[in-house]
Amino acid sequence: MPGESEPRWRRDVLPAVTAALRRFPFTVATAVVVLVVGLAVGGLWDATSDRSWYANVAYGLPSFEKGRWWTLATGPLFCSTPIDYLPVLVAVVLLCGLAEARLGTRWTAAVTVAGQLGAVLLAALLLFALRHTAWTWAKDLAGTVDVGISAGALCAGAVASAALASPWRQRLRLALAAYAGVSLLYVGGLDDLEHALAVAGGLVATHWLRVPGAARTSGRLSRREWRLLAVAGLVLIAAILLVVWLVPGSGPVGETRGLGGPGWQVLLSVALIALLVNGLRRGRRTAWRWTVLLCALNALLGLFVAVAYLIGKALDEQVTVTGAAVFVPTSVVWTAELVVLIAGREAFRARRPRGRAQVPGAESAPAAAPASDGDPRTRAADLLVHRGGANLSWMTTWPDNSYFFPEGDDGSYIAYRAHAGVAVALGDPVGAPDDRGRTITRFAEMCDRAGLVPCLFSATARAAGATDALGWRSVQVAEDTVIDLPDLEFRGKAWQDVRTALNRARKDGVEYRLGALAEQPRPVLSQVRGISEEWVGDMGLPEMGFTLGGVEEAMDPRMRVGLALEGDEHLHGVTSWMPVYGPDGVPQGWTLDMMRRRREGFRPVVEFMIASSCLALRDDGAHYLSLSGAPLARTGPTHAPTVLDRILDQLGAAMEPYYGFRSLHSFKAKFQPRYEPMFLLYRDEADLPRIGLALLRCYLPSATMRDLLKVPAHHG
Repeated sequence: MPGESEPRWRRDVLPAVTAALRRFPFTVATAVVVLVVGLAVGGLWDATSDRSWYANVAYGLPSFEKGRWWTLATGPLFCSTPIDYLPVLVAVVLLCGLAEARLGTRWTAAVTVAGQLGAVLLAALLLFALRHTAWTWAKDLAGTVDVGISAGALCAGAVASAALASPWRQRLRLALAAYAGVSLLYVGGLDDLEHALAVAGGLVATHWLRVPGAARTSGRLSRREWRLLAVAGLVLIAAILLVVWLVPGSGPVGETRGLGGPGWQVLLSVALIALLVNGLRRGRRTAWRWTVLLCALNALLGLFVAVAYLIGKALDEQVTVTGAAVFVPTSVVWTAELVVLIAGREAFRARRPRGRAQVPGAESAPAAAPASDGDPRTRAADLLVHRGGANLSWMTTWPDNSYFFPEGDDGSYIAYRAHAGVAVALGDPVGAPDDRGRTITRFAEMCDRAGLVPCLFSATARAAGATDALGWRSVQVAEDTVIDLPDLEFRGKAWQDVRTALNRARKDGVEYRLGALAEQPRPVLSQVRGISEEWVGDMGLPEMGFTLGGVEEAMDPRMRVGLALEGDEHLHGVTSWMPVYGPDGVPQGWTLDMMRRRREGFRPVVEFMIASSCLALRDDGAHYLSLSGAPLARTGPTHAPTVLDRILDQLGAAMEPYYGFRSLHSFKAKFQPRYEPMFLLYRDEADLPRIGLALLRCYLPSATMRDLLKVPAHHG
């Protein structure tokens, strides 16, 4: 057949190239033209700047003075040396690509061309004005020429930053400004001057241009943004130290060769800065104090040197500041960092937790302790019963949770667990549906004060809608499987397995008993524990917690257990059900938690127990049963899978041999449920690695590194 003999490149590569051309025509065309020209003139393997015709295609003040204005069009097509092609093409692909995705092709082409022309012409104009001064750097630079389109790409990235949501908008702007500033001050080439002008022009333009899709800003900096500014200042200082050490040059402030200091000293300083950065990122008060002290010392040293220099000049003394090319701008950055830290001091109130973190508005329940009247678990359970909750809300009453009760609000709460600097909230906020957004906002504010990253795990679409309005992100991590009870009938071919299980149980003398586990006879309780321990022992990994309960949780008298008993005492299997309260204080549904079967019991015992639970709980007035959502198991995303979707799918496949989440999800399809998506809600993609680690610790708090290494080893 023709399809079988079709080359793979045509089958796989060609559609991808076609899609890229349709979505990013300007970016692709620019990159291709630069590459083709490089191939044509041999610039990919020999320096273009060494060619005899280089001055005729390169732009700069000397070219313009000789009337070579065409270089404005020819210069962007070349790169000076072969190694320059890599950063130039990366800048085009990333920054022009970002701009084209956010602003569209016409806007991207316009800002790239305008940024390139503006930066080149303004640089030439500045050097024309400064070359007759005593500034050696300006004199030297006025006689040089340059090629490349990197200035236009940087301008496009700066303009496109306006269309990004916080904090990515600030991150991109700080990264561009830091790169341009450090390069100009400490490398100081003509291209660095053009880059600085392009970035500055692009950022200024965002304030008076109506950029398509520009994100709205409140004008006030949040705690996270103050922390980001403080971190950026320290990162900038570390970058200065590394650039002066590794890439000495001659910038506007002078020669930096030989001023980098010993390598060990630079690396030690960078390591110290990294420690402070980690603390400031989390809003730690201790890190703030140490950084303020360090900034103050450096700022005072700079002030002292400046005063001494001015006094010497006033007395007509010969004064020389050794290493001024590095010392002066670094002192300015230290002073600016000090100003940022003092102005944003309210963002750095978090203290390092000792044991379980205690922050205003949060209460912790003792681990594995019985609830008492003054216990936050009791308060949470009372609110849940009277206000109602979602299908997983009963899990918020389990041990090991911490609780956030909004100040001045007696009707809502969020249960969470803190691991790896992340507060993982379990499910939806409990309380009035209209208060979800406000409760989540105040929870996030509490996390910011405590230096924690907020997220909600296994949240419903209603909670996702509330966070979407707040600018959060979401990813589906599971699917709830819900059985509607009022019209349930086990008829038709789809229910054949369920009818077989009921008939088999009747034939074998297995009966179903629904009740409270704590009220069961001792022999039955012993068998329940034995079956559960047998199940845990077969997994190969520690028993999961968090959204997976066990026997101890099932002992709560408000829960129900379904028992498959042969005679009075021989137990074949057990299921436990959590109440789902409505606003009237009566369970409107039940959610499946524990599901265990005896290894040598009759095969369809689980189908029998779930089917019998449907009938028994419907007779008790329940409207629906939730078979819950298996973690990392779903029927598949309804949209084109993202990188995060693929990572979750791979993790689910790795966990499958140990916990059987996907097999369990497929098993539940026998009961013809409707599916409701369950989400992980988070503010920032950069937090996902920490959130992943925190979720791992929520589910497996006692797992050792050896246990965790089993997962990828088995999957590989």
